[in-house]
Amino acid sequence: MSVVLSTESVPDQEKVAYWNEVMNKTLVPMSVTPRGTGPFAGRIASHRIGYLQISTVEADAKRVSRTPALIAPSSEALVAVGVQVSGTAIFTQDGRRAEVGEGDLLVYETGRPYTFDYPERFATRVFQLPRRNLSVPDSDIRQITGSPISTSGGVGAMLFLFLSALPSLAGGRPPLLAHRLADNFADLLGTLIIEQTRPDGTDPDTAGGALLSRVREHIDRNLGDPDLSPESIARAHGMSVRYLHRLFEGEETTVCRLVQRRRLEECSRELARRGRTAPTVAAVAHRWGFSSPAHFSRTFRAAYGVSPREWRALHTTRGPGFTAPVRQPAPVAERPEHSGDFRPESV
Repeated sequence: MSVVLSTESVPDQEKVAYWNEVMNKTLVPMSVTPRGTGPFAGRIASHRIGYLQISTVEADAKRVSRTPALIAPSSEALVAVGVQVSGTAIFTQDGRRAEVGEGDLLVYETGRPYTFDYPERFATRVFQLPRRNLSVPDSDIRQITGSPISTSGGVGAMLFLFLSALPSLAGGRPPLLAHRLADNFADLLGTLIIEQTRPDGTDPDTAGGALLSRVREHIDRNLGDPDLSPESIARAHGMSVRYLHRLFEGEETTVCRLVQRRRLEECSRELARRGRTAPTVAAVAHRWGFSSPAHFSRTFRAAYGVSPREWRALHTTRGPGFTAPVRQPAPVAERPEHSGDFRPESV
């Protein structure tokens, strides 16, 4: 369903305040300052396709500012693609300044300050998606913010054609189809970013081995943190949750199962140690990130075939050479990994 808002029926003295409110609610909180002296006129039409929001803005000359104070209350980081339909714009973010003309694409992030200057009446189309749904590193996105992207060839031309058709596909689409369309946009945008930031054709996945090693090291260092999760791991490495899951696509495990397995391994080692004083099972579980002793016992039994107490008894009575049989850990209940929005209980 499309939502259309306009200053047309608003009294002249209230138009600017009304437009500020409209832009804040439809896009992201921002400050709008008109350039002209007469009554301000603006119109915005907005609709959604899955997790993708599409907004078409037509307005008089103005300056738009997204300041740190306006960013602070925001609950989610977004990546935006602007397509200049008519008129021109001057965009500034991360210290870079770009002059955007008709037909140009511009990629920017709402989580960092930026400004748009529109010296004359203009029309632009803005496509916004959650940062977590874009499978490229933060460093690649930041390389292209503040740089206009031509749509005359390459992936820019492909994305421009796709974006031109998307608005007509909005409304009344089944949720699965709408989500797939949004995914197609995210994948094509990711391809464009790679094309723009890696002109030598270097595949970012070739560096995935080193990045994967850093992720594994991070997991090992933070096993005792009960808040260790795909979200916290991705945040610590400047990537989206979706990109984190992609790193593990060629592995024999997932992020959540790796965390669970490594925690169980450390618990099993500690429980098997001989000593005159031994920590309780609950203390061992807590030390390695399990917040619920009951959940730890169930998970441990599923993996090793015995309870934690039985494991300890077997190793302390049969000697250091004894090795109890180990089962594969039970599958972790996960939501679809492409969504990047879950917190499994077993991690």
